[in-house]
Amino acid sequence: MNTRPIGIFDSGIGGLTVARAVKDLLPQETIVYFGDTAHLPYGDKSTATIQAYALRICDFLQKRCKVILIACNSAAAAAYDVVCAHVGQQVAVLNVIDPMVDYMGSQFQGQPIGLIGTQQTVQSGIYPQKLQALGQGIQLQALATPLLAPMIEAGFTQGVISQEIIHNYLQNPILQQIKALILGCTHYPVIRAQLQAFYQDQVAVVEATTLAAKALQEFLTRHQLLSNRAQAADHFIVSDLTPAFEAATRIFFNQPVHLEQLPA
Repeated sequence: MNTRPIGIFDSGIGGLTVARAVKDLLPQETIVYFGDTAHLPYGDKSTATIQAYALRICDFLQKRCKVILIACNSAAAAAYDVVCAHVGQQVAVLNVIDPMVDYMGSQFQGQPIGLIGTQQTVQSGIYPQKLQALGQGIQLQALATPLLAPMIEAGFTQGVISQEIIHNYLQNPILQQIKALILGCTHYPVIRAQLQAFYQDQVAVVEATTLAAKALQEFLTRHQLLSNRAQAADHFIVSDLTPAFEAATRIFFNQPVHLEQLPA
């Protein structure tokens, strides 16, 4: 048994969707969450800049945590290998991309699937590279959807504005004739119902939250790192705190969360 907490980080508060899934699956585990709200969004930053942010955050988390989960597709795409090289000797690092790739490879062999995500995630090519490496004949069609994360952060998750933006993206020719849609950003589970409504349940809309939580559970079990009871309260940290962010945490975590400011 290892009673140290699980470290989770994201470019902002979108990764709270992953933290919520982790708490639902592993209620006995303690979480230290870091949202880099001073530097969001990561999706339009350069790879080098994202790597610098991620390394600073992981330096902070690796001193406190038994494992780090990168709950941000942009950070995982840009910085996962660099972070592993930097802190991998001290603490294991997981991400939200690999569990998604494994799931799609097992469920959609030989089929066309879509991906929506940030500019960084789409332009990195990480998803097609990993899917192609599986040798399952999956054809990926990816579209950058940079307005979705800011829209969600601002609370526009229902109504005409969000519907128009969502429909505009999903009607893009790139995403036609797909059998499944990967939500390549941890903000997007908040609008999953609207995405499913657009497709009238004819396309599988797949998010990484539960997949990442299960992968984390398997890792902790395999390495005998599971806790049998929580040792402390969960700790939620952001690098820039505003009332709007604190209020928005309810959208992502489904309950009030107290955020502490700690500059990255």
